[in-house]
Amino acid sequence: MGRVARSFAFIWRLLDGLRRVLSLVLLLVLFGVVLIAFHHPLPMVPSKAALVVRLEGHLVEQQSGSSFDRSLGFVTGDHEPETLVRDVVEAIREAAHDDRIHLVVLDVEDLAAGGYTKLKAVADALAAFRRAGKKVYAYSRYTSQEQYFLMAQADRAYIDPTGEVTINGFAAYGLYFHDALERLGVAVEVFKVGTHKSFVEPFTRQSMSPEDREQTLGWMTPLWQWYTGTVETARHLKAGTIDGYVHDAVPLMREAGGDAAKLAEERGLISGRKTSIQFEREIIDLVGEDHATHSFNAVDQDAYLAVIRPESALARHPAGDVAVLVAAGSIVYGEGGPGQIGSESFADTLRKARFDDDVKAVVLRIDSGGGSMLASEVIRQEVDALKAAGKPVVASFSSVAASGGYYIAMDADQIYSEPTTITGSIGVFGLTATFEKTLDKIGVASDGVATSPLAGALRPERALTAETREVLQLGVEHAYHDFVGKVAAARKKTPAEIEAVAEGRVWIGSEAAKLGLVDHLGGVDDAIVAAATLAKLPAGKYGTSWREKDLGWRDRLVRSLSADGRAAARAVGLAPVTPPVVARVLGGAERELRVLGAFDDPRHVYAYCGCELR
Repeated sequence: MGRVARSFAFIWRLLDGLRRVLSLVLLLVLFGVVLIAFHHPLPMVPSKAALVVRLEGHLVEQQSGSSFDRSLGFVTGDHEPETLVRDVVEAIREAAHDDRIHLVVLDVEDLAAGGYTKLKAVADALAAFRRAGKKVYAYSRYTSQEQYFLMAQADRAYIDPTGEVTINGFAAYGLYFHDALERLGVAVEVFKVGTHKSFVEPFTRQSMSPEDREQTLGWMTPLWQWYTGTVETARHLKAGTIDGYVHDAVPLMREAGGDAAKLAEERGLISGRKTSIQFEREIIDLVGEDHATHSFNAVDQDAYLAVIRPESALARHPAGDVAVLVAAGSIVYGEGGPGQIGSESFADTLRKARFDDDVKAVVLRIDSGGGSMLASEVIRQEVDALKAAGKPVVASFSSVAASGGYYIAMDADQIYSEPTTITGSIGVFGLTATFEKTLDKIGVASDGVATSPLAGALRPERALTAETREVLQLGVEHAYHDFVGKVAAARKKTPAEIEAVAEGRVWIGSEAAKLGLVDHLGGVDDAIVAAATLAKLPAGKYGTSWREKDLGWRDRLVRSLSADGRAAARAVGLAPVTPPVVARVLGGAERELRVLGAFDDPRHVYAYCGCELR
């Protein structure tokens, strides 16, 4: 049987390899045809132009999948669009001092989600652009709450006369499966420490627990206050305007005769109502007409970056680099797949930075709710090794840095968090499911012999033995106390002080700073400066390099084609379509299932927080 299995495995690997080679050939042929038709030696930036900032799909710290998989998915429509936040910020910052760029045209209509920390990074870049004396214009036919946050930063924000600005407030609703699992005969075994460690509740309850309700409102309420205050400041609105727009929606809509666009204009949320044609004509009056397209003179962010990056790449940094390493996604044991932080692959990236003489300091940019406890510990040990090698490490929190995401950061020399970051969740759980009752419903039973009560105890078709339950619970309790003890040592506090803010509780960044879980409030730029200062690098003499795991020849080739290929593919109608509402909901469920499917800790112990707006 072993020889037969190996034969089938070899055949499968051969066929899969052939499939990927043929996919690469097809992709290169498609890119070749498109590039022959549309390629210019270098993207052109008109002498007087608008920079079009187009946000598509999810705004992310790190793109999921390889360059090859993303590019193939872009052509086939199988890959959900993602926009790298640092690309957007870099393009806007460079354009602020580029005499060719007179204004920004902001297109958020295809933005699906982002997380407010990442949206704030774009908003800050737009604010700096405006401080440079340039204008930001935004247009959308329909605007969601996240999309509007960025539209509100524009000097002139327009929506279609039949459009709408949808602001409903924040919510965190989830599905609870206890009764369904019971009817199906699925026995879910939970082992946890932390009164507020709520990730397992959907499997053990039919409703949100009082503890989870309390803690969720605890971080959601100040986040909503931040949202409304930030928007009102940007739009020069009176305090309370956004709350009034939400809470008085029925009488306000009645007064506006059901005209949502009119209501948004009357309440000052937008500058006016225009069709896309009218908006286009306004921009033509400002930067001139492109006679080839009969639209305004423009360059999009991808093409613009393709122009400016080769120039900056030539710069030398005699003092060395601050390396920024992005840890985005669930933390898993081993190499990890697309959208995951693999303990081995990320530890290898940290190790390479440790032995790279050009790297003088490291910034960990974290956007993760955690995952495997053992995988988190593997990464933490490499962070300690970096520090022992004399290279300062500064952690920088993005939208979420909780549970295992906090674990890998806690030993950093300094921790920077945005006020809107969701963090904390210092707690541990174990989760298993058995199906012996399900099988019994269809007349299937499991029986056999073992040399001890623990042998074969974690087979999914068998109920857990009492001994196995106790072993798992003791392991979870030890992991929790170890977590608390390490946080206390890293934060220079007593275990009792950390215990008071632990128990799986989730905090917003501004509260975490008051509690001493983070050192400073600020973004990734502040963290980079702090890392350079700790490494005693002279200002203006060091560079910043964003490090990723090594790319193979296939990924490097596809990445080199992507800048022209994306624009060209869009021109011939190959651009992916943003999923409709139902597809987005299903996509969210798929992401949750992907998280559960990635739970691969050998000890079945997890530090994970599913703490997000949903």
